[in-house]
Amino acid sequence: MKQRVFIILLTILLTSTKCYAKHLHPEKEYQKYWCSNHNGKTEVVLNDKTRVDCLTDDYAVEVDFAPKWHECIGQAIHYGQQTRKTPACLLIMENGEDDLRFLYRLRYTIYDKKQIRRFKIFTITPEVLEENIPN
Repeated sequence: MKQRVFIILLTILLTSTKCYAKHLHPEKEYQKYWCSNHNGKTEVVLNDKTRVDCLTDDYAVEVDFAPKWHECIGQAIHYGQQTRKTPACLLIMENGEDDLRFLYRLRYTIYDKKQIRRFKIFTITPEVLEENIPN
């Protein structure tokens, strides 16, 4: 009996975790939408074989979901150095106010009072995609 209850609880835990981790839209959809609206090119391969999510006339943009803000910084800076463009992060804000803490962390890290780095932050929400998906 105890083993059966354990298996049921474990199954519920594992399935609920998968549901929570699912995103409303894949990262690529946000990337494609934003990049096309900023006259950029997606998945540009650089000399060192890394790929910029979106390369515009002014920016080398890394696209990430808000909780991965810290990964976004490093990749964007690298792409900016490689392309001689301003590094930028496009944070995907799928969880409304819950994601604001990640945006604040990114801003605090990049725009330190002692040194303001050349860096740009953009955000995008699922509503933007949903408003522009053809029926």
